Amino acid sequence: MLRGNQSHITEFVLLGLTSDPQQQVWLFPIFLTMYLINVAGNSVIIAAIRGDIRLHTPMYFFLSNLSLVDICFTNVIVPRMLANMVSKSKKFPFAQCLAQMCFFMAYAITDSFLLAAMAIDRYVAICKPLHYTTTMNPRRCLLLLIASWVVSHLHSIMHTILMARLSFCGPNVIHHFFCDVQPLLTLSCSDTSVNELLAFTEGSLVVMSPFICILISYVYITCAVLRVPSGRGRYKVFSTCGSHLTVVALYYGTAISVYFRPSSTFSVTKDRMVSVIYTVVIPMLNPFIYSLRNKDMKRALRKLTRRKE
Repeated sequence: MLRGNQSHITEFVLLGLTSDPQQQVWLFPIFLTMYLINVAGNSVIIAAIRGDIRLHTPMYFFLSNLSLVDICFTNVIVPRMLANMVSKSKKFPFAQCLAQMCFFMAYAITDSFLLAAMAIDRYVAICKPLHYTTTMNPRRCLLLLIASWVVSHLHSIMHTILMARLSFCGPNVIHHFFCDVQPLLTLSCSDTSVNELLAFTEGSLVVMSPFICILISYVYITCAVLRVPSGRGRYKVFSTCGSHLTVVALYYGTAISVYFRPSSTFSVTKDRMVSVIYTVVIPMLNPFIYSLRNKDMKRALRKLTRRKE
């Protein structure tokens, strides 16, 4: 924390999903189970891709990294949420709150950039198949991955530094289950105009750029698919994008409903419920979405299972 503006508050009270002890009793095993499924499922996806040389392609390279980010993303949020449910004290030190906010933003943005990279991969594979090997070569894929991590972490560090300069001298209760930007800004007794301006300009650019890239990619993919003469051929080509489209719809649908809506529609309860979907539920579902309808992944998972036996 920077000392330019001394803060009167050194810790926050993180209320969590609910303050009702009876609800916490049954919520704890549910979220613990989802957390374990998330970590185990994404770890299996990574192991299966690494263990099958036929999956050493750009699409699965990005998928394995998406699984890694999902594990990191959930580890930033869920363990603290579970500890909060079983602890009588809801206090959360200011420095730890900032750290959680920083890593949450970094992994969330990395997720969106990886989804964009996967959309580019599908575009090249479907629309430019003859140039696929040269366009999506290992060096270019690695550069896309590095750019995703660097941009997302620079974004989160910048917003964290600006947040650390604010003073918090009033209420310290956060009506959420993790430290997010907006709940912290509402508690600050400093001028937050710079933070809000940067969130609106740079933040919108960083968040929406991958989304626009995905939309443009799928416009071209749709046009290419519609040119395929047979209905069966169109289905076969477009089915390779089904899993990715499902994840994109879930991820951006929930994120937009929380961060890109009028302030007059703000609801603490609604925001917490929607936040649960994109911080806990979607990372847990990703391994199932990408493996259940994917013959290559099913084969790799069977191979991994036989190896373990």
